Formats: sequence, C-alpha cells, structure tokens
Amino acid sequence: MPTSRDERTRAMLLDIKERMQAVLQAEAEAIAAINLTEDFVHTVEVMQNCQGKIITTGIGKAGYIAKKFAATLCSGATPADFIHPAEAAHGDLGLVGQRDVMIAFSTSGKSREVIEILELSRHLGVDTIIGVTSHPESDLREQSDFVLDMGIIEEPCPLGLTPSASMAVMNAISDAIALALMEQKGVTREDYGLRHHGGYLGRAARTDNVPHNT
Repeated sequence: MPTSRDERTRAMLLDIKERMQAVLQAEAEAIAAINLTEDFVHTVEVMQNCQGKIITTGIGKAGYIAKKFAATLCSGATPADFIHPAEAAHGDLGLVGQRDVMIAFSTSGKSREVIEILELSRHLGVDTIIGVTSHPESDLREQSDFVLDMGIIEEPCPLGLTPSASMAVMNAISDAIALALMEQKGVTREDYGLRHHGGYLGRAARTDNVPHNT
C-alpha cells in the first residue's frame, strides 16, 4: 500500500491512465471486429449511382455521427444533408425527394423517431434506405435495403451505458464509406479544393503538399 502522499498520487494517476488505455483498446478492438459484408460494397455503389441526394439521419449521439458523415460527403463532392428525425415531423421532411438515398444511424435500431422518418421517406420516393446498426433484432433492419452491421459491441463505460465504442465503430464505418466513395468517383485535389476552399485543408488542396493533420 502507498505510504506517502506522492506514492498515492502516482498510484491514482496510474489507475486513470490504465482506465483510459482500456477505453482506447476497447474502441480499437470494436473497430477491428467490423465484418465488411457485401452490403458495404453495395452501399458505396448505390451512393455512387445516386441520382438525387444522400440524406443522413439519426438521433442522440448517433445523430452527431450522421451529421458529420453528411459534411464529409459534401467535402468529397457528394451532395448530402442531415435531417434531424424530430425536426422532420415539423417540415424538414420537405428536403427529401425522389431518387434520394437515406442512411440511418442507430445502434439499437429501435428509436421511434428514426423508424418514423424512414417510413415517411418511402412515401416521398426515397430510392434506397441503408441502416447502420448493431442490435440483431430491430425495426431498422426491417426498414433497410442494406444493413451495415456494427456487430455486438460492449461499451467500456463503467456503467455499461455510455456509447463510446459503438460511436467509434459508427464513425469508422461512415469514414470508410465516404473515402471509398471518393476514390470510386475519382475525386481530385482540385475537386476537393473547390468545395473546401477555406482554412488549412483548403490551402493544402491547392498545393502539392499532402496534409498531415487538420
């Protein structure tokens, strides 16, 4: 047992560091365990051939991932927008049109607001619905033409509740899709720069230097 204040402090800091390392390890393992099925390939193909817009949706923390995904797509020359499921019920569903592709993010796949927006979007002519989800039994799977399965994920949260590993997986899947789509579309640095002309990335896109960070 530590006998001095300094020793107790060092022991506490070590515990914190070990806990943080365990969280990082859990998230890395969850990402590494993703099974890239044919639905992942079909998703990129569907998005590449989309004649309308890519619409993303999700609620809670999954909604933040969906919104970030739409922003990444736009940077990569793919028109996309995010619709909040709650706001959709108050007019934002007007953004949805025929030939659009909708990608819904929900770990449980059971969020009522998300399922509702998918059902209503079908009536507005959405071509394809893609679900990003984890739970094996969910309404989202039934609503989706393609399912990007996150796998069964155990959250490293001490309560087993805070979505951290699941959000890491969700974000990794969205990044993999976005970057694979950019490559399939042959997006150039010039294309990227035209859509991201400001800030560090905008300057980097107009030079031959490959950016190391943002």
